[in-house]
Amino acid sequence: MSESSIARMEAVIEAILFTMGDSVEVGKLAAAIEQDVPTTDTIIHNMMDRYNAEGCGIKIIELEGSYQMCTKAEFYEDIIKVAAQPKKAVLSESALETLSIIAYKQPVTKLDIEKIRGVKSDHSVNRLVEYNLIQELGRLDAPGRPILFGTTEEFLRVFGLSSLEDLPMVSPDKMADFRLEAEMESGPTAVSEADDSDDLPENFTIGI
Repeated sequence: MSESSIARMEAVIEAILFTMGDSVEVGKLAAAIEQDVPTTDTIIHNMMDRYNAEGCGIKIIELEGSYQMCTKAEFYEDIIKVAAQPKKAVLSESALETLSIIAYKQPVTKLDIEKIRGVKSDHSVNRLVEYNLIQELGRLDAPGRPILFGTTEEFLRVFGLSSLEDLPMVSPDKMADFRLEAEMESGPTAVSEADDSDDLPENFTIGI
């Protein structure tokens, strides 16, 4: 491909991402520039490198097979000088604990979450759904057909992850310790009726 054709395709991708605002699947971008997905991925990653090298105020992020254009975090204080300060959502440690369980064990039911935590988790699950950090993935083929939960694209965006594969590794020994601790506190299947809404101070803030 000539430099001019590549420049044209980059301009098309840039225009689409800027216009859409939200993430766009790489397959749709590939169709727009009439290239295959691997070639499109290469073009976009070259654009990402150039944005970083040139010190631009914007960047392109990858979100599990999709791409999105956004502003760089270091310019947040400058942006709010002319824009309304974004609303902040605050998560309690119980919500973060619930989110961690879902992230690593998804798809997972609320009962499974409660068995690990040892307390009722309705409040945390509802809060995470409200903030679009988790979503319903379907229902388990079991009595009562309980809802299966998993993380969302917004979860990846908030925590700066390209995919779930970027989650920090947890050693098998550490996971075994977590299970043992949960079983010692609540028994193999028992779940405390205590609510998790106000059990720990809220301490994690995310932009909404």
